[in-house]
Amino acid sequence: MDSRKAVLRAREKNIVIPAFNVVHLPMLEAVAKAIVDENSVAMVQIARIEWEKMGSGSIEETAKEYRRCENADHTILHLDHVPVVDEDNERVDYKPIIERAIDAGYQSVMIDGSRLSLEENIAVTLQITEMAHNAGIPCEAELGAVMGHESGPMPPYEEIFTSKMGFTSVDEANRFVLETGVDWLSIAAGNIHGAVAAATRNEKKPEARLDISQIEALYQATNVPLVLHGGSGIKNEFIKAAIVAGIAKINIGTEIRQTYEKGLAESGGNVDTARQSLYEKTRIILSDSLGIKNSRTLLFE
Repeated sequence: MDSRKAVLRAREKNIVIPAFNVVHLPMLEAVAKAIVDENSVAMVQIARIEWEKMGSGSIEETAKEYRRCENADHTILHLDHVPVVDEDNERVDYKPIIERAIDAGYQSVMIDGSRLSLEENIAVTLQITEMAHNAGIPCEAELGAVMGHESGPMPPYEEIFTSKMGFTSVDEANRFVLETGVDWLSIAAGNIHGAVAAATRNEKKPEARLDISQIEALYQATNVPLVLHGGSGIKNEFIKAAIVAGIAKINIGTEIRQTYEKGLAESGGNVDTARQSLYEKTRIILSDSLGIKNSRTLLFE
């Protein structure tokens, strides 16, 4: 599956490519099977925070498990958030991580310089975009502040939305895309990440809203497929409107992670039972929440 072509086709046809974060390595099999059985096209992905603080396994372990479960007509392997400055405000040696993912066969990568100044973010993103393009794969980056992964408490959601705290600037987005050549842009327009701290990760995620006019303006300014991180817990009406406005990829993590972890807890640690719960949940997300059952046919008919 050509990840660049799939996301561009999704944008052209006003549908979306979901990207499922497999926080625990055994989740991958269930998610991949659900994607195929719904005749959909979707990504499975891991982020640095998930192998540092959770149970996704290493870049290479995830790639090995993906190769065991992949279906080239339906699935794509993506490297999610590799931050330059992480959620604990520590600098990350990001370049070797990206190189490892490319060597392991990831079909697209993401560099996250969103905690940097605009100029620094542009410089880092340009470096990684060129690296990815030299390897023949697309690069995703982030501009603005999609909150939720920080180590400290997050402000109340209504305060974030009303004040447009961290929202991606239209003018900055235009410059960013022009100067980096990045393929996909993750934006902030009311979306938030799920909590990752051990004390809060099982809590219900705040129900986020989306500023659709902001998304539309960002797409018009950049003319590249936009990415919505923190897709769990957003009402369908906002998701559907955001897809029309310019979102072509949506990340889903909290919803499937909590389903799998609940299945483990309620079954006394039975992985097969947890996988079955996750498989069923993923099918529901694809067919009902996102409405992209048979997206393989819609994208490439």
